[in-house]
Amino acid sequence: MLIERPPLLYRLFFRGAVWRMPKDQKCVYLTFDDGPIPEVTPWVLDLLDKYNVKATFFCVGENVHNYPDIYNDILARGHKTGNHTYNHIQGLKTLTHNYVANIQKATQYIDSKLFRPPHGHIRIPQFWILKRRFRIVMWDLVTRDYSKKLNGEDVFQIVKKYTRNGSIIVFHDSLKSKRNMQEALPKTIEWLKSEGYELNVIPSNKTE
Repeated sequence: MLIERPPLLYRLFFRGAVWRMPKDQKCVYLTFDDGPIPEVTPWVLDLLDKYNVKATFFCVGENVHNYPDIYNDILARGHKTGNHTYNHIQGLKTLTHNYVANIQKATQYIDSKLFRPPHGHIRIPQFWILKRRFRIVMWDLVTRDYSKKLNGEDVFQIVKKYTRNGSIIVFHDSLKSKRNMQEALPKTIEWLKSEGYELNVIPSNKTE
């Protein structure tokens, strides 16, 4: 549970970040990290179209630079995007000014007020600087679709176990997650709909 759902103490270190949307609404928020890439992202977009679902994609700037057509397709299909740094760097391993500069470089390709730090690792000074520029979106549930120790059914069971009203759910449109995600995502969407959840995008601000 410490992996799938961040503990309260960790959330308290980053007050003002979005960990969960309003819990009084039967709504969840699918998010995808680390894309866009041609091997995975178009498949995700087609699946979301099939189920008439919108999601939020936290994109790596370098990938957007390399595959601008896929990024534009994400937007054209009515989804939202967010900044996920330019090179998928971790805040804890990067000096603050270098980290902020890397994110700023990504803004050349990603026009969004949303930001998610890779792996959720960010220093407190970095957080407060970025908080002035972005709505920082963390998560309520990470599916662990990237884990080689799990299969797609395991990932789906994680979703079923930890989803609740307002959950921000993390999948990855990446090569390391492809197999598990492609098995778990259709099951997840069908289950969420059968449970009466509305699926929505992360708003850029509280009033949107």
